[in-house]
Amino acid sequence: MRKSPSAFNMVAVALGLAFLYLPIAILIIYSFNDSRLVPVWGGLSLRWYRELLQNEALLDAAWVSLRLALVSATGAAILGTLAALALARAGRFRGRLPFSVMIYAPLVMPEVIIGLSLLLLFVVADLDRGFWTTAMAHTTLTMCFVTVIVQSRLADFDWSLEEAAMDLGATPLRTFLSITLPLISPAVIAGWLLAFTLSLDDLVIASFTTGPGATTLPIRIYSDVRLGVKPEINAICTLMIGAVAVLVIVASLLSKRYSMSQEHKGALGAPM
Repeated sequence: MRKSPSAFNMVAVALGLAFLYLPIAILIIYSFNDSRLVPVWGGLSLRWYRELLQNEALLDAAWVSLRLALVSATGAAILGTLAALALARAGRFRGRLPFSVMIYAPLVMPEVIIGLSLLLLFVVADLDRGFWTTAMAHTTLTMCFVTVIVQSRLADFDWSLEEAAMDLGATPLRTFLSITLPLISPAVIAGWLLAFTLSLDDLVIASFTTGPGATTLPIRIYSDVRLGVKPEINAICTLMIGAVAVLVIVASLLSKRYSMSQEHKGALGAPM
């Protein structure tokens, strides 16, 4: 017989959800506030969404953040997948320990140290700070997360499938594209989504590695908030929350559809 949750557990869950989502709900509600004074409610209005369309500084920063997240997440997905394959397939090769340490170091290292070390690297290399230096920094930060996710998927991967494909005449590249990549694609997509979110959210590393003309949205919001919260900030944050929510829902639906298709294929291939 299934036990019903206790009152204490229900209260704990309710408080935890309120702690997480109540500030977001307040931000969304006040993005429709007609008053210029954020704490004062002046009625429902789309005024600040219309004002946002004329705020070129915020829109440019949002576009920079979006492009930066797309580029760095794609680079992190490629490099992280290759690193996970090397750790999962190569066994105990020479230099595995230093390689693993370099891959996993950003997971535990403070972002201030990462940002400062990358800044010194770009200064020594005489690279002008801007969009591409920030993209390289975000790729360095997020690649380790992709590696962990993909490596966990490869832990129970059936390598005999690759051997069978190559025995039938497939080249290693064809085997990877036709067999390995489709099977680990959910993990790669999950890593890409996490890298995209981390890049979109980053403030500390971007503040060290960005330059003129490449101001990200978190940096722009942080600069404006120091002078007071503007209603346009509530509006653009609400739009970003909505976009992320849609992206998560779409990813969940695609993942569920993929799982159902795999179960259906397994049922069809099962012996009668």
